[in-house]
Amino acid sequence: MNYELNRVLVTGASGFIGSFICSEGLDRGFEVWAGMRRTSSSQYLKDERMKFAELDLGNYERLCAQLRQYKSEMGGHGWDYVVHAAGATKSLKREGFFKTNTEGTKNLVNALMAEGMTPRRFIFVSSLSIFGAIREQPFPYQPILDTDIPVPNTAYGESKWEAEKFLRTMEGLAYVILRPTGVYGPRERDYYIMAKSIKQHVDFAVGYRPQDITFVYVDDVVQAVYKAFDAPDAVGKAYFLSDGQVYNSRAFSDLLQKELGDPWVLHIKAPLWFLWLVCAINGTVCRWLGKLTTLNLDKYHILSQRNWQCDITPARRDLGYEPQVLLDEGVRRSVAWYKDAGWL
Repeated sequence: MNYELNRVLVTGASGFIGSFICSEGLDRGFEVWAGMRRTSSSQYLKDERMKFAELDLGNYERLCAQLRQYKSEMGGHGWDYVVHAAGATKSLKREGFFKTNTEGTKNLVNALMAEGMTPRRFIFVSSLSIFGAIREQPFPYQPILDTDIPVPNTAYGESKWEAEKFLRTMEGLAYVILRPTGVYGPRERDYYIMAKSIKQHVDFAVGYRPQDITFVYVDDVVQAVYKAFDAPDAVGKAYFLSDGQVYNSRAFSDLLQKELGDPWVLHIKAPLWFLWLVCAINGTVCRWLGKLTTLNLDKYHILSQRNWQCDITPARRDLGYEPQVLLDEGVRRSVAWYKDAGWL
């Protein structure tokens, strides 16, 4: 491929995953356009080669007008590739997830096609969360397969699943869906909260049944994105992404503790009903105050889920995907970045 002639649009470019996708595109010689809201931060998008596209995914008519402007700037052509990484992982109300994750996806695809800007490949960053709590009986758990029927148990998962179903109806769109498990790495904030807690000598876990967890380092998600650009057998399919390993519920916190210099840590394990109570109260109070929160009933279902195994064989086969960073190395890199950035 002659990368010098290829343009890529990355929505959600200011976010954790999106910013890394942009940086990798520049390193590969693409003309990278960072798609973002006017109010989004460009903290991690400082490379002078970066181009910016203000996109209002919540307003179809305005989005069409914006796309026409950028099409004109590109000499009447569109982007060769679009990576749709924009999405809401937190929302004050259930409707917020669907407005951003479902309707935003519909608006983007419909506007691109209406303006004659259908890309050669459309990559949608979805989530393993669309499957909900399946294959949790009996133990030992079995990996979730791409042939399983999603049963999302969170508004976030439902909104991503609705977006996936929409893409399957769009004739003439060469799409690929990526479903990463828990993504971590530098700049990520949810796992950072765990690191901060361990530094303060507390590790909090919930549930007494065994829990199998999977992770994927951000660089490996980015790897999969670019492999999906031209994989001939990937169009119209969806792929799980993990590092190919399965970990117990203490693995991540134990590695964090090691990288933080082995501080003494009080490991607390609470019953699920206690987590539900905390999430319900905290979620209700934060809604009243108009504040976003990590702990709510949507998050309860994610934290209480016991089986996060997933089969990445199809991604290996069709994309040539091969995880490069396992959890011990990924945690080491993440903690080193948190320290250098002054977060820890």
